Amino acid sequence: MRKTLLMLMILFVAFGFTASKKIITVKGSDTMVILAQRWAEKYMQKHKDISIQVTGGGSGTGIAALINGTTDICNSSREIKDSERQLLKQKFNSFGVEIRVAIDGLSVYLNQTNPVKELTMQQIRDIYLGKITNWKEVGGNNAKIIVYGRENNSGTYVFFKEHVLDGADYVSSMQSLPGTAAVANAVSKDKNAIGYGGAAYAKGIKDVSIKKDKNSKAYLPKLESIKSGVYPLSRFLYLYTIKKPEGAVKEFIDWILSKEGQSIVSEVGYFTVR
Repeated sequence: MRKTLLMLMILFVAFGFTASKKIITVKGSDTMVILAQRWAEKYMQKHKDISIQVTGGGSGTGIAALINGTTDICNSSREIKDSERQLLKQKFNSFGVEIRVAIDGLSVYLNQTNPVKELTMQQIRDIYLGKITNWKEVGGNNAKIIVYGRENNSGTYVFFKEHVLDGADYVSSMQSLPGTAAVANAVSKDKNAIGYGGAAYAKGIKDVSIKKDKNSKAYLPKLESIKSGVYPLSRFLYLYTIKKPEGAVKEFIDWILSKEGQSIVSEVGYFTVR
């Protein structure tokens, strides 16, 4: 009997099993999912007693999970709404806790072959409202603009609608895709496409320089322009918890905000808050 127990203990140690292993669940923003996975991987390498489970689905999905009490941490690329805070208050007697963990320069993606190098905020707005439909109207080729965007449960969808479209509805012909990676991939394969998403996803495509208005200087979503505030589409990326973090969750979030955790923000392609 003792031999059997000893062998089981050896197997548990060898394969990393432990009865006291703490599981932390993280759910939400697709914009943040690569960053969250990298944080989780790095943290678990040094904390063998912690298991961090990261899933995407969109900021709205993550906030809904927080309200339902089915996630420890919500990732969100938008601020939580007052109506969502009220739901948290009703269920948990807390308005939730907001933690800024990174800065994103929301990018407007073009295919690498597109000759257009810069757009004004008004031109981007008009493209996504369906008022500009041909690239020749903004200095490009004589070709129909193919518009890509995110699904409505996405924080990026909400941010873009509020800050670019001034709350107006997207053009009905926009092709809505389930994640930022899908938008970037679609634009990379379509020479007449336009899309938007996090700066960290601009691989195989190009960011267009953006001007606040026709008389302003155009800026790319780079560290200098975002930190100085001259890039028109910068935003914070957030973690939300139901109440003030405690125990293993607090230790993980403290590490995210540490020098090591923030270095991963830069490695992934976003910008640090510290």
